[in-house]
Amino acid sequence: MVDLAHSSSSTFRLSPLIRITLLSLYVALTVPLPFLAQVTSAPVPPVVLWAGICLGAIALYAALSERVILDDRAISVTYPNWVPKFFRKGWSLDWVNVKALKPRTTGQGGLVYYFLGSDGKGYLLPMRIAGFAELVRQVQAKTGIDTTDVRPLAQPWMYLILFGFTLLLLLVDGWTILTAMSQNPLI
Repeated sequence: MVDLAHSSSSTFRLSPLIRITLLSLYVALTVPLPFLAQVTSAPVPPVVLWAGICLGAIALYAALSERVILDDRAISVTYPNWVPKFFRKGWSLDWVNVKALKPRTTGQGGLVYYFLGSDGKGYLLPMRIAGFAELVRQVQAKTGIDTTDVRPLAQPWMYLILFGFTLLLLLVDGWTILTAMSQNPLI
């Protein structure tokens, strides 16, 4: 039986800045499409576009609902129960099976880190979570691996810039939708 009184667990979620930025960008990129389809008499009906936008929003929200759970036994990446396992599976790795934390360069020149398990598999260290420095500190405490050089993939200022441009795009979207509606009063 597990002694819950002496068990410590920490849960880390995706950074709210990243979540809001990506959801806003999705809205900015997709919402004008049904209006433009109506005005241009596109072959795809607006109702189909609205259905696709809604399904895409649910899928994006599911992907952004990642949680990282650290306890005395393991590190786990999980998703809420409503997210189908075939869509976002998650993983768990016991601390005793962590052999190393290896850096890998991304195609864009960034640096990500993988836990190397005793099974030879790599497990991506989640880097876009709120409290990343605390997560890394706890990983070091539980594994003994030096994490002093581990930094998040994207800095908050990058998402602030993207969010600023997304807000500008939303303004342009508003103008586009108003123009489309004035061209076709049936919208």
